[in-house]
Amino acid sequence: MNTPAQSTPHFESFRTRREFLRQGGFGFGALALAALTGQRAWLPADGSPLPRLPHRPGQARNVIFLFMEGGPSHIDLFDPKPLLNKLAGQPLPDSFEKPVTAMGEVNSPLLECRRTWKQHGQGGLWISDWLPHTSKLADELCVIRSCVSDGINHAGGVCQMNTGSVFGGRPSLGAWVSYGLATENAGLPGFVVIKDNSGMVVNGVRNWGSGFLPSTYQGSLLGDASEPIPNLNNPKGVSSHRQTRKLELLNSLNRLHLEGRSDNSDLEARIRSYELAFRMQDHAPEAVDLSSEPHYIHELYGTEGRDTGTFARNCILARRLVERGVRFVQLYHGTGSRWDSHAGIEVNHGRQCRQMDQPVAALLTDLKQRGLLDDTLVIWGGEFGRTPMSEKGDGRDHNPTGFSIWMAGAGVPGGTSIGETDELGLFATRDKAHVHDIHATILQMLGVDHTDLTYPHKGRPERIDLNEGHPIPQLITGAV
Repeated sequence: MNTPAQSTPHFESFRTRREFLRQGGFGFGALALAALTGQRAWLPADGSPLPRLPHRPGQARNVIFLFMEGGPSHIDLFDPKPLLNKLAGQPLPDSFEKPVTAMGEVNSPLLECRRTWKQHGQGGLWISDWLPHTSKLADELCVIRSCVSDGINHAGGVCQMNTGSVFGGRPSLGAWVSYGLATENAGLPGFVVIKDNSGMVVNGVRNWGSGFLPSTYQGSLLGDASEPIPNLNNPKGVSSHRQTRKLELLNSLNRLHLEGRSDNSDLEARIRSYELAFRMQDHAPEAVDLSSEPHYIHELYGTEGRDTGTFARNCILARRLVERGVRFVQLYHGTGSRWDSHAGIEVNHGRQCRQMDQPVAALLTDLKQRGLLDDTLVIWGGEFGRTPMSEKGDGRDHNPTGFSIWMAGAGVPGGTSIGETDELGLFATRDKAHVHDIHATILQMLGVDHTDLTYPHKGRPERIDLNEGHPIPQLITGAV
């Protein structure tokens, strides 16, 4: 998908009047139609040129990506392996290919899974007792058990799950979505990121950066729900009129400075960020005000819980943002690789699950009750899984060769699983889903042809999937 300025002029035939309004005259007819019908227009929040409409009607309208940073163990959560417990304490059998691991302890004894497993929902999805709340929503989940990444360590794994590459510098998935579809609310960012503690995600802001895309498409990092947007209100004694006049002067000076520097996307993005910040003073206070939520919602999510409080508030905020047209919301849980469990996996994973299980289940429940789950794609997962071999006696190493994530909402076939790993959960063996495939699938579900969402960089068209991804057919409505 090229920017309008780079599109080649051509004539098209239109099958319907609505299609003519959307595609003819740069889509301005569609804006008028939206105003007449009361629909939200597909406008960018930053004043950039109008994006094209989706290539086809999408299953999803918004995305909430719940990122468990550090690598949750699939074989202790969503992918039971009875053979693992039978062989616990023994080395990896010779019949299994020796993997390359981050810490290199491939000859360590196999570590048993101490969880209790049950099948849940009408689909009989296997989920461990670490997730008692999520398991009640089993029929909403599609677990992809055959995920594969190229990132053997956190830096590479987190980078690839966010940008498609193990090397930093490329646009993030959220930036691609913002570039392709923009936001539906000009008073809020199109791409929002929220962390659950004051630490920083490995690789920092590059995980939600815009790379070689114009800087305006990068994610907006909010604080946690206790103070999502600092300095949002005018200083004491500064009226709205005075603030407006001041910003108008600042904008005119900035635009004057931009003349002759139009190729500086960082400068343009900075100017547009000021403009967006001003608009947010009207829209954001209401959007991030959790005090307006009824008591039963706070109870549902667990905002007063010692373990659940922070992530519960972030999950409510995510729902409020997509409800108001924010296109892509990414919540980090375990910021600072707290899901990493090279030792003490029982204590570590037990703590992380207690923090996020109830809020995540509440988010799905809340979205469904409001009718938002029909067109909101919810994704849960980390940068990789964990090995069946032990490390430091009671931990597990990184495993990028076979791990699980799940998706829900937006027409996802709930109560099902896709793909398999081997009998020990070490390698994906059927229906492998590389990170490139996951990214291609998300875009397809948003109605965007991932092969056509391109941006010219260094003389060649670039895509999120590095020209290697294929949508997972089971997740695409109507796919054969």
